[in-house]
Amino acid sequence: MAYILSVGKSLPQNEMSQETTVEFAKEIFQESFKDIERLLPVFKNGYIQKRRFVEQLDWYKINHTFEEKNQKYIEKAVPLSVEAIQKCLTNTKLLHNMIAYEEIDAIFFVSSTGISTPSIDAKIMNQLPFNETTKRIPIWGLGCAGGAAGMSRAYEYCMAYPHSLVLVITVELCSLTFQHDDFSKSNLIGTSLFADGVACTCLVGESFDWQRRSKLNVLPRILGTRSTFMRDSEDIMGWEIKNNGFYVLFSRDIPTIIKKWLYPHVIHFLEEYGITLDEIAHFIAHPGGKKVLDAYMDGLGLTDEHIHISKEVLSHHGNMSSATVLYVLQEYLEQELGQANEYGLIAALGPGFSSEMLLVKWEGE
Repeated sequence: MAYILSVGKSLPQNEMSQETTVEFAKEIFQESFKDIERLLPVFKNGYIQKRRFVEQLDWYKINHTFEEKNQKYIEKAVPLSVEAIQKCLTNTKLLHNMIAYEEIDAIFFVSSTGISTPSIDAKIMNQLPFNETTKRIPIWGLGCAGGAAGMSRAYEYCMAYPHSLVLVITVELCSLTFQHDDFSKSNLIGTSLFADGVACTCLVGESFDWQRRSKLNVLPRILGTRSTFMRDSEDIMGWEIKNNGFYVLFSRDIPTIIKKWLYPHVIHFLEEYGITLDEIAHFIAHPGGKKVLDAYMDGLGLTDEHIHISKEVLSHHGNMSSATVLYVLQEYLEQELGQANEYGLIAALGPGFSSEMLLVKWEGE
């Protein structure tokens, strides 16, 4: 088993209201979409009030090469990751005393919005005093499911090494994938949803004395995980990589798929642990957008109470791909929303098409 001990996030400095991004989209797309005025309400009807980006708006009005955008990704990803790690290891709301860098056994680095070799986690290692023997596990291409998947793989590491402390770092700079020459509805929808965000969480094995470190009386203990893959669904969500970089693939059928496909997989997963859906008190969901959250509610029979934190994160930050679920998780921990013996389900969906789920139970001494 493993416990989720701490979370920290890093906020890109440029905050923009959704009204500002509406005007940006109108300026960029008005010649491509003759019915642009009919389409723009998608920006206003998606719960999102504001988002953050690594550059000011004028930067995105200029067409940049793939090389320029990817260099910007590397340039911004490293310091934002460093800040998120520092906040995770020193989170005074969650920890009695800081976690030393030298205590970390492994780093899982998750991203889908830029490319780097050596991977960004190697560059982070040159900025912070981790042990040279710290294991690095970069994970690329899981999109919105990446944050939950990273925690699942970290959980499995903690199962093998129960005394370990493990970090999961998620970095998504979605704004740097914006394409001026992509006049598809997918690009317009993506422009209305996606944002930049970075987060880090620390998991510890069951033999680690977390009570000595944590300020909380109970922590979410990961009981098990489930990865599910939908065959022949590669065109539902993902990137089409061209000379200018990443071009978004975003099927309009995603909400319908969630309603019909996800429910039986959730039920079967919970049945393995003798739990029913009615026993899930907390649904820590990646908020992919308004329609995704609505599909969760319709497909799984959830209430507004189940998704209100996910909705709040979407409202203030937009869809930050893999990082978003960690923002939701941080709110659950810092607001101490979980009570002893309550169950929760961490869930996210991503390219493939796929789902990643973690069953947690709040436990104490």
